[in-house]
Amino acid sequence: MAEYSSQDRTEQPTARRIEKAREEGNVARSLDLNSVAVLMAGLLALRFSGELILRELSNFIRAIYHNLSTINITPNSLPTLALHTMLVFVQIALPVLVLVMIAGLGANFAQVGFLFTFKPLVPKLERLDPFKGVKNLFSLRSLVEFFKGVLKMLLVSLVVFLVLKKRLYDFGKMIYSSIAGLLGLSANIMYELYLKVGITLLFIAVADFTYQKWQYQKNLRMTKQEVKDEIREYENPEIKGRIRSIQRSLARRRMMAAVPSATVVVTNPTFIAVALKYEPKKKSDAPIVVAKGKRKIAEKIKAIAIEYNVPVIENKPLARSLYDSLDVGMEIPAIYYQAVAEILVQVYKMKRDLNPLRGNYASS
Repeated sequence: MAEYSSQDRTEQPTARRIEKAREEGNVARSLDLNSVAVLMAGLLALRFSGELILRELSNFIRAIYHNLSTINITPNSLPTLALHTMLVFVQIALPVLVLVMIAGLGANFAQVGFLFTFKPLVPKLERLDPFKGVKNLFSLRSLVEFFKGVLKMLLVSLVVFLVLKKRLYDFGKMIYSSIAGLLGLSANIMYELYLKVGITLLFIAVADFTYQKWQYQKNLRMTKQEVKDEIREYENPEIKGRIRSIQRSLARRRMMAAVPSATVVVTNPTFIAVALKYEPKKKSDAPIVVAKGKRKIAEKIKAIAIEYNVPVIENKPLARSLYDSLDVGMEIPAIYYQAVAEILVQVYKMKRDLNPLRGNYASS
């Protein structure tokens, strides 16, 4: 297949090309957007359920210390105690984990829709090409990723600096705070810090998704020839069927128009009809099939033949053989010469009987 440069790819990708790319797992999405969605979901979950989680965790620790003297740790009891502890932690963390999972799946679905394919996991030897790897290091995509990483680092550092600068007075109050007050103040500072960092990263992620969408469309662009080839290959089946139907109708009309000029119509007698044309003046030419058909088409061929006084002769084996082995416009092969010659003799005899004067003049 010919390779085309980016300058040749001037056409927007067709729906079929995009569909094939999706089947290969090639879609436009930003991993940063997924990460930010997970970060914000986890932050909000901790914000609104943090007190509940802390209370449940405190109750669990108090219960352990309260029953510490009665807990008997043995090789037999240790698995049960470990399982119980694990279930408690899972129960505490489950709401947060579920919300984070929903956020991650939702962000991915919002970008690419529902897509399930294993094709991106199939190993490809071209991915092991070191020259291609070096080339990718200096590609436009790598350059954009580098500047995006630098931008994220600078913006996050700036946000952290501004938040901590605003909270300098609160850090001074921590010296005189109780443990509960210290934990509460630290939680508020961390919440504000993570929230503002998350919002900053969200703007970067949205910009990155916009760029990924643009780059995706650019990579899938097609040449004019590719668009033409795809239209021919994947054009609407209904349109193709309609075109074929029109072509068959036109061919049938031409075929019926040739029946009046036929020499004879061979039938089997009701199921098949084959119209043959033979011009004796052309000594080198064999009879030609000018029309053939089954059922209704055969009936119409016979009706036209009768209307224009074309002889209709029944010969079941010959009619079946001519119909199965020949198309309209083909000369009969030598294998059928004898059988067709007998039919033609019969036709000429019928014409002579109908017009004895012409027959006598011809014989003289």
